[in-house]
Amino acid sequence: MTNVTIWNEYRHEKQNEKVASIYPDGIHGAIASFLSDDHSVKTATLDESEHGLSQEVLNETDVLLWWGHIAHDEVSDEVVARVQKRVLEGMGLIVLHSGHFSKIFKTLMGTSCDLKWREADEKERLWVVSPSHPIAEGIDEYFELEKEEMYGEHFDIPNPDEVVFMSWFQGGEVFRSGCTFNRGNGKIFYFRPGHETFPTYENKNVQTVIKNAVKWATPTKRSYPTYGNAQPLEPVPGQSE
Repeated sequence: MTNVTIWNEYRHEKQNEKVASIYPDGIHGAIASFLSDDHSVKTATLDESEHGLSQEVLNETDVLLWWGHIAHDEVSDEVVARVQKRVLEGMGLIVLHSGHFSKIFKTLMGTSCDLKWREADEKERLWVVSPSHPIAEGIDEYFELEKEEMYGEHFDIPNPDEVVFMSWFQGGEVFRSGCTFNRGNGKIFYFRPGHETFPTYENKNVQTVIKNAVKWATPTKRSYPTYGNAQPLEPVPGQSE
């Protein structure tokens, strides 16, 4: 069974009645509700000690999900470095919606991760552009969200290893909404939908994508590479004993 930790900033739900009415148990609670049947799930939030991401918690985490928005700057650099190290060692990372601006995602991408955005309650149509990818399993050619926040290109990220979903918005913009990356031994998936004032995480297609992403990002069973000075495996002519 995969050990999953769902990290959520957990600020909007405390400050905004509309968000609290949609996600009474927090966004982390909503995601946990559909992952708990198949995985061992923990949650962690910003205001916990060490943001709920102690070394012990991370060591026991196979896949970490990350949702943040208004308090990216409050995340400790020490915790970010800790998470980055675990990703490089093999922990999977799924970054959701406005987590594109999180310290951990920008650190792993090495770019601004900036984009165009607009809150206009407009339709989003997500097209599957990599139909054989395991994260798209069980999804038709496209699915629609009747109301979502718009994110538009250019999305300032490194070229993804794969683009699984491409979004079109009612206002005309498009966006690479499902992108995979490899960093060290770890696998990363960025998935765009999930604005806090819409019940996006109740959508069955969104839930299917996240379930598939957890399965895809689960670490493979292999050791971390050894770096630094290395002795030859075979005799090298002229090398002193």
